[in-house]
Amino acid sequence: MHNLGLTQKFCTWIFFAMLFVGCGHVAQSVQEEETPAQLMSEGLQYMDRGHNEAAAEAFQKIKDRYPYSKFAVEAELKLADALFERWLYDEAFDAYSEFERLHPKNPNIPYVIYQRGMCHFEQVSTVDRDQSHTLQAKKEFERLVKKFPDSKYASMASRKTRRCYMNLGEHELYVGHFYYRTKNYGAAVGRYLYILNNYPDLGQYHEALESLSKCRAALTEEEGSK
Repeated sequence: MHNLGLTQKFCTWIFFAMLFVGCGHVAQSVQEEETPAQLMSEGLQYMDRGHNEAAAEAFQKIKDRYPYSKFAVEAELKLADALFERWLYDEAFDAYSEFERLHPKNPNIPYVIYQRGMCHFEQVSTVDRDQSHTLQAKKEFERLVKKFPDSKYASMASRKTRRCYMNLGEHELYVGHFYYRTKNYGAAVGRYLYILNNYPDLGQYHEALESLSKCRAALTEEEGSK
């Protein structure tokens, strides 16, 4: 009986010890749960230091844990910025797009549209490659200028739009020269005419005009030799 009493006391002591430890862990967990304000401050500090992956994680926590806090909207935008800074342009584009869809009246929308354009602009290839990103960037920049002409981002978008046009013109010129070199003069003429009709105020105009003259002379010579 004496041993049984000791065993019961020991078990009771173990139970309360485990209960105390468990409560301690719960209290510590509650204490360590960061507030949205703390997470926002933490994320911004990470961005300032260039630790954009950690910043994105902090902003994502605000979105997941505190979707109705006053920091939630800012966290959505900063998450997109952190993804952009990590060169994850497709993911950043989706994040900016979601922000615009959810908050169409937000005062940051001009910036968001500009950044959507930059997500494509940063992926523009050399003139000998596909120019789909150039076209998409131009589309976003032109939308910004049309929708928010007085925004400070509109002037920035206008400059980027001209760069897009130059890239597209250079691409058409590259393709035209390729056709000319391979003696596909008819296709080359089509490319040079496209440049003259669509990019008249860019640097490629005079080169396209001169190349068009050469193509027509080559076509005339081909006709004469038949």
